[in-house]
Amino acid sequence: MVDEHGHPVYNPEAEAARADLIERLCAMPPIMSALDALLEHFGHDNVAEVTGRTKRLVTTSDGRQKLESRSARTSQAEAAAFMAGKKRNLIFSDAGGTGRSYHASLDAINQEQRVHLLLEPGWRADRAIQGLGRTHRTHQATPPLFRPVTTDCKGELRFTSTIARRLDSLGALTRGQRQTGGQGLFDPADNLESEYACAALLSWFDLLAAGKLSSTTLDDFQHRTGLELCDKDGVLKDEMPPIQRWLNRILALPIALQNSIFDEFLALIETRVSAARDAGRLDVGVETIMVDKATLIDDVVLRTDTLTGATSHLLTIEIARRRNPVSLERILRIADGDGSAGFMVNRKSGKVALRTRARALMEEKEGTPIPRVEMMRPTRNEYMRESDLHESAWEELDRETFSSIWSVEVEAARENIDSETIRLATGLLLPIWSALPSDHLAVNRIVDGEGRSWLGRLVFDDHVPRLFTKLGVRRSESLPADAAVRAVTAGRSIDVTYPFPFTIKRSMVNGSPRIELAGCPHDRLPWLKFMGCFTEVIQYRTRIFVPLAAAQEILEKVLVQEV
Repeated sequence: MVDEHGHPVYNPEAEAARADLIERLCAMPPIMSALDALLEHFGHDNVAEVTGRTKRLVTTSDGRQKLESRSARTSQAEAAAFMAGKKRNLIFSDAGGTGRSYHASLDAINQEQRVHLLLEPGWRADRAIQGLGRTHRTHQATPPLFRPVTTDCKGELRFTSTIARRLDSLGALTRGQRQTGGQGLFDPADNLESEYACAALLSWFDLLAAGKLSSTTLDDFQHRTGLELCDKDGVLKDEMPPIQRWLNRILALPIALQNSIFDEFLALIETRVSAARDAGRLDVGVETIMVDKATLIDDVVLRTDTLTGATSHLLTIEIARRRNPVSLERILRIADGDGSAGFMVNRKSGKVALRTRARALMEEKEGTPIPRVEMMRPTRNEYMRESDLHESAWEELDRETFSSIWSVEVEAARENIDSETIRLATGLLLPIWSALPSDHLAVNRIVDGEGRSWLGRLVFDDHVPRLFTKLGVRRSESLPADAAVRAVTAGRSIDVTYPFPFTIKRSMVNGSPRIELAGCPHDRLPWLKFMGCFTEVIQYRTRIFVPLAAAQEILEKVLVQEV
C-alpha cells in the first residue's frame, strides 16, 4: 500500500509483531547439530571425533568456548585413542570413515562390542554401507550391533529402505548369500522396494481410486504429487508410477500427511509379509541359529554328482541351547516408555506378557485397518489381533504381581537347556532342491559355541521317508512314532513306504480331529485292526483311523513291525 506521493505505508501493528518475533528468536538458544550436541553431552575428552572439519568450538572448564584447529593427524590420534580404549565413544563421518577400521580387532586394546548408531544416512546408500563396514570386519572379538536412528517422520523410511535394499544386493553379489550384507538388520517389511512393497502399492492405488483411504483422496493426491494415475476416462492406468517415483513424491508432502499415507502403505506391506511368513514362503535369506552345543549324530549321503564328485548330505544334529530371556528391568523400561503398554496374564497357563501396540494390518479389499498387539514374553514375542485378544484367556494384571511372575519365568528360562534333534540337508543342494520339502524354504546356518557351523535346509522328520524315496536312498530306519504324531497334529501329512505305502494325515470327522491312515491296501485291514486301529464306513468308503489316546503306541508298532 502506498500514499498519494508513492511512499509505502507501513502497518505499525505488523512492525511491532515483527520486532517481537525477532526479539524472541534472538533470545532462544541456537539449535546445535547432531555432532556438536553429542560432543557437549558426553564431553570432548570422552568422544573421539574423526570428521573432515578443520575447526570446532570447544567448551573449557570455566564455561567459555574457544576455537580449536584440527588437522589430519588429529583425526589419526582420535581414532587411536578410541582403539586403545582411552575414549569410549567415537563419531565419524563420510570423510572420517575412508580407509580406517573401528572394529573390535583382536590386536586392539579396546575389544568391547561396538554399538553402531547410523544417524542421517542420506541418499547415498553406498556410503552408509561403507560406514557400516568400518565396525564389522574379520579378525574381531565380537560383531557389532547396528542401530539405525530415525525420527517419527515416516518419510525417513525412504532412506533406510534404500540401505536395506542395497545391503541385500551387496550380500547377493559378494557371497551368494543375501543376508550376508544385512546381517538381519532389517525386517522384510522395512524394504520399501521389495516385491511385497510393489504389490502393496498396487493395492494402495486401488483403494485410493475407490475412495476407501482415510489419508487422502485421488484428486488431492494427484494435485499434490503431480502423478497422473488415471487416463482420460477416469480409469486407473495399466502402467502405474514406479515405487521409487511414488516414494520420492511422498517426501514433498506435509509431515502429517506423509505419516498417514505411510501408515496405510506399511499396513499393506505387513499384511503381505505376514501371509508369506505364515505360509512358509517368506524369503529372508540365511537364518542363523545360535546354539551352545551341537553334536553330529548321523550323516547320510543323498546324492553324488557323477562329474564333479560333489555330494549332498542329510545330517542329523543334536543341538542344545540356553534361552536368553528379557530381564525385568528391560521389560519395565519398555513398559514405561510406551503409553499403550499393559501388563497381562494368561488365566489358563499363569504366564505373563507385556502388551504393546504393533503395526496394524489392512484388509486389501475394503481398506479397513486390522489393529494388532504384540505380546512380549520372556523368551519370545507373539502377535495377535485385538479382536482375538478380547476372546482369549489374557487379562489385565497389576505391575507388582507382573514383576514377580516375570522374574520367576526368567530364572526358570535361564536354568533350562532346550535340546532337540534336527535334520539338515547340506552340501550340493541345487540338484536335490525339488526333492526337499516345499513348505519350508528358509536356508539355515547352525553355529555352536565352538565356532563350528553347518549350512543347509531343515528337513522335518515326516519328510525324511519321502526324501529318501525320491532320491532312491535305501535306509532301514523308520520314522519315529512320536515325530509322526507331532507332525500330523500340526497339520502335515506323512507319506510312509514301510511296511507298505500309505499316508498318515489329520482328518476332521463330525467336527472332531482324527489321525487317519489313507491309501492302505484292503488286504491289510485285519493286521491294522489287530495293531489297534479301527475302521468306519463313511459315504460307502472304508476309512482307517488311529485312536488319539494311544496314537504314539499304535504307530510305533505299525511303523516298525513287518506285516
